[in-house]
Amino acid sequence: MAPSKKSKKTVESMNSRIKLVMKSGKAILGYKQGLKSLRTGKSKLVLIASNCPPLRKSEVEYLAMLAKTQVHHYSGDNTELGAACGKLFNCSVMTILDAGDSDILSKQE
Repeated sequence: MAPSKKSKKTVESMNSRIKLVMKSGKAILGYKQGLKSLRTGKSKLVLIASNCPPLRKSEVEYLAMLAKTQVHHYSGDNTELGAACGKLFNCSVMTILDAGDSDILSKQE
């Protein structure tokens, strides 16, 4: 079953927003550093890959709820999230500190 045209378009727009954040804003890749930024209250948005382990996902969601931070469940797996960030490695958690020129914080699907 092929993905519908609308879902593919939203994934592409999310990827372009992530690329813009990596270029013009500030973002942290990784679980441990993401938890640190959530505890200090610096994070604005947390992206979690679809194949992130359930225990890790619930821990990030819990800390984000305490920090009053938005959580976005990225539709792709950790390899696709790493590629969207322009990195050659997997990334299951991405934390955005400053959106830069991107509108990723205002327009959440």
